[in-house]
Amino acid sequence: MPTLNVKLRRLELANPILVASGTFGYAREMTAFVPFDRLGGIVPKTITLNERKGNPPPRTVETSSGLLNSIGLDNDGIDVFVSKHVPYLTSLGTKIVANIAGHSSDEFMRMAERLDTCPGLAAIELNISCPNVSGGVDFGVDPEKTAGVVRGVREVCRLPILAKLTPNVTDIRVIAQAAAEAGADAVTIANTFQGMAIDWRRRKPILGNNIGGLSGPAIKPIVLRMVWQVAQKVQIPVVAVGGISSVDDVLEFLVAGATAVQIGTANFYNPTLAGKIVDELDAALAGAGCTSVQDIIGTLKANG
Repeated sequence: MPTLNVKLRRLELANPILVASGTFGYAREMTAFVPFDRLGGIVPKTITLNERKGNPPPRTVETSSGLLNSIGLDNDGIDVFVSKHVPYLTSLGTKIVANIAGHSSDEFMRMAERLDTCPGLAAIELNISCPNVSGGVDFGVDPEKTAGVVRGVREVCRLPILAKLTPNVTDIRVIAQAAAEAGADAVTIANTFQGMAIDWRRRKPILGNNIGGLSGPAIKPIVLRMVWQVAQKVQIPVVAVGGISSVDDVLEFLVAGATAVQIGTANFYNPTLAGKIVDELDAALAGAGCTSVQDIIGTLKANG
């Protein structure tokens, strides 16, 4: 069978299939559905320096081919994550990529420095792009701020760094290049799109926070375009996330230039999907005559 291992610079994965932050909890919830050691990696839900209660309900609403969420980074803070969740996560036989969010570069650095001492963690993903908390996208829409966070974390942390970027910008390539030049090992493209749902009869937004982040199949064509553009621009690997629900979706992103992918919203309605896609990827690549997943990455032949 084809070899599936990939490298995000300093981060080596057994295969290119990860699960996305915010859609897989801290993995305990998914024990009955996914053989964790078959995954390339797990990105647990975002953690912050201090405990966060999250946004007021309602926090989710289904849309046409998508999901709007406004969870608001509800979590118990880094102390609980380190003491309660890290020991369990690092026992699962796959790479664990901790996802962190901060209100300032200093908060990002403090958390990264703390996680750098945790045995078993494979990498850190910087959430500089959450659309449903105050200031959540501030870092990710400004190339200088993006570079500042990445550079600061790189100075205090030896772990590989993924910068999770927001699609809510004019040109994501500029932000990706800033992250690459500041020392990111890879960029994750992309977080959710800012969106809204309205109950017109009540003249009220449905989400308690008014706006939220749109994910799911509805955003896949846009993210596919962004991945292709960024992969041509930067010299570091791209991790794609956005509307993936089948092995064909995965292969489209790989052909467009992604080195790895993250399964997100699909985990909610098909929690067995990530494991199944790993198995299906073997057969799909073999059927295409590939001896390695590397044979297909970045092979898109654009028209014209």
